[in-house]
Amino acid sequence: MPVDERRPFPADDPDCELCQAARFTHWYAVTEHGWVADCEVCSVPMVVWWHHGTEPGDEVRDELLAALAAAADERFGPGRWDLDRVMRQVPTHFHAHARDERWFAERWTRPLSRYRGVGGERETTGGG
Repeated sequence: MPVDERRPFPADDPDCELCQAARFTHWYAVTEHGWVADCEVCSVPMVVWWHHGTEPGDEVRDELLAALAAAADERFGPGRWDLDRVMRQVPTHFHAHARDERWFAERWTRPLSRYRGVGGERETTGGG
């Protein structure tokens, strides 16, 4: 269920980077349970639960992963990406990435996308 693009409530943990939900990169979607945006580290779509914690519950997790799948299909094409649920840099906050086959080789060279609101055309800082 789509919601207002603003955070619907205060951050659970104001010191958590994912709770802060800063808008630097392209945001694909905002839902009742989370948001999907390009990861500012690896420049691939990432879904993040609004709440701080690692277990959103099955129904919420499935909805979040479906939102990620829609963004990944839009960005890379259906079946051209893999789900990565390992929470490496922020292990205390549920998030997952959609990684295409070239993400590892290009993780330091892909231009970052820019935040221009939720949805719409994805725009990058350097033409890619």
